[in-house]
Amino acid sequence: MARFLKNRDANKGLSPGSLVFIGKQKVENHRIRLIDYDAESLREEELQTLDDAGQFYTSDTNSWINIDGLHHVEVIQDAGRLFELHPLLMEDILNTGQRPKMEEFDTCLFFVLRMLRHNKEENIIISEQLSMVLGEKFLLTFQEQQGDVFEPVRVRIRKQKGRIRSSGVDYLAYALMDTLVDNYIAIIEHLGEEIEDLEEEVLENPTASVMEKINTYKREMNFLRKAIRPAREMVLKLIHEDFPLIQETSRPFLKDLLDLFTEATEAIDAYRDFLTDLMNLYNTAISNKMNDIMKVLTIFAALFIPLTFVAGIYGTNFEYVPELHYKYSYYIFLGVLFVMGSGLMYYFKRKNWF
Repeated sequence: MARFLKNRDANKGLSPGSLVFIGKQKVENHRIRLIDYDAESLREEELQTLDDAGQFYTSDTNSWINIDGLHHVEVIQDAGRLFELHPLLMEDILNTGQRPKMEEFDTCLFFVLRMLRHNKEENIIISEQLSMVLGEKFLLTFQEQQGDVFEPVRVRIRKQKGRIRSSGVDYLAYALMDTLVDNYIAIIEHLGEEIEDLEEEVLENPTASVMEKINTYKREMNFLRKAIRPAREMVLKLIHEDFPLIQETSRPFLKDLLDLFTEATEAIDAYRDFLTDLMNLYNTAISNKMNDIMKVLTIFAALFIPLTFVAGIYGTNFEYVPELHYKYSYYIFLGVLFVMGSGLMYYFKRKNWF
């Protein structure tokens, strides 16, 4: 399956809002985790069904409900029923090929982002869709599989670090996005170090494997660009437009978040340009190497052309050639060839042709 697009055959011809899972099933069973908190209290547990989370919909505390595993359509239906989600929103949650975006609905804000991991063994970026539904007192997050980069946020909630426990769920949504973009930057930095090391390889040993590495990194940078650039546009929209669910106290943090996304996108563009320069440098190095080879071959050809000419004359089958019967004619012939070859070599050297 293509990495940049998902196969959408499953929902061809269906009406908008039809709940069909699009993507690859990554876990066998789904998991529902709850963190309910305010400045004084904290409750963290794993729920059996979403019905157990219904009591937190109208509570005064902040509730973060995370669902791992999207292939069980019934779970998404339960979430839509309990939290009054729009059918189009639920459809986008199940379509794991969504472009990062933000949409406003009557009772919530809906975010789609990409959670990225770097597979060091295969040297590829693995992408997972993260959907977030921000309500007045709740935040729903939907992931394709278990495991994420949000454990530092959970630790801050448990240990009451910073302002997260005393702020609203909009600040929690910001904290999750901030953790995501920090992970983006860490991945870009790791790939950037490897990309910069390629320059020495290109200059010293421009082999086909080096070109393969350049193409691999170029592909991964394009993949990162597709995942991160739309997210930056989403944050810009959050800053410049008024949304009732985003408190004024959270706006300065969103501006800081925008700076991080800008840093990530600019780094990606810089490394994409650098890879293009490396590709040009590789082609130049290969061309220079080929020119050196052709120069050596041309010099050898130029050396042997006059020698072949003399040998051709000397080897003609005429009956009356005076030096044929001369005792030292063979050695004279070899001497002539040597003098001609040495003279040509000296001339080429004086011209700096090799």
